[in-house]
Amino acid sequence: MIRFSTWGMSGTIATADARTEDFARERLEHWINEFDRCVNRFLATSDLSRINERGASAYVMSPTFEMVLRASLDAADMTNGLCDPTILNALAALGYDRDYDELASGTNDTGARADVPGVSAISYDPSRHLLDLAPGVRLDFGATAKALLSDVLVSELAPFGGVLVEVGGDVAVDGDGPDGPFVIGLATSLSVTGDEPRISIRRGGVATSSSTTRIWRHGERVVNHVIDPRTGDCASGSLAVATVAAPSCVIANAFATAALLWDEDAAYYIAQAGHAARLVFRDGRVDVVGGWSRDEVAA
Repeated sequence: MIRFSTWGMSGTIATADARTEDFARERLEHWINEFDRCVNRFLATSDLSRINERGASAYVMSPTFEMVLRASLDAADMTNGLCDPTILNALAALGYDRDYDELASGTNDTGARADVPGVSAISYDPSRHLLDLAPGVRLDFGATAKALLSDVLVSELAPFGGVLVEVGGDVAVDGDGPDGPFVIGLATSLSVTGDEPRISIRRGGVATSSSTTRIWRHGERVVNHVIDPRTGDCASGSLAVATVAAPSCVIANAFATAALLWDEDAAYYIAQAGHAARLVFRDGRVDVVGGWSRDEVAA
């Protein structure tokens, strides 16, 4: 098993065949470097930082940047625009314009709420690999990039046997582990007690989004990192944690993020899309969707 840290998060790679681990380490290093070079908004030298600073007009994208952009646009499309890559101005207005560890250590009051322009402000020409942004639009690929890293690594490692990749709690799996299906715990907060619900998974992705983690003070309010594109403000509904299982980690992440904004309607939208989910509300209610086991709720 390989344990690693990146982007302020922990990660894990587990393979059915230990002989795959050296290759897994090489591919992990490659893709983290690629994502840093292309889409890390906290690195001033990244492609994304340059675009956010100078704008984009007929910008020729690298293959990695284009892959992340395409995944982000797909996430927006499948969630009716709620998982939106054009939220950076709104995040920054709430204070998330620096590393999270620095952000969480104090009180931030960086300005008025900012509108989210939406994906209509992005012009993407896949045939020529060109990107144009409307003036003032800045992009954040955060959650989608994290999920995509898990999916990409699994796709490269799966031909050599069963593999699980987890980055910051978002999981992609293909095949069995050395002792049968991989088993994962479902986090409901940043603290791990060992008593978290567990599920087994053979293929696909599982992602969790929460409005009670990655929080900080902004003026007199406690705010979080999940931005509602309809308002430019953070998620504030009754749903605290959403865990979604879907055919890929990117899809699971998109629906877990959108679930916090759909709030009480999340079960309907997730079921309509054919996915499964476990939803935890602030009042302690737990609901399950799709093929998720109802044993915990019944108990």
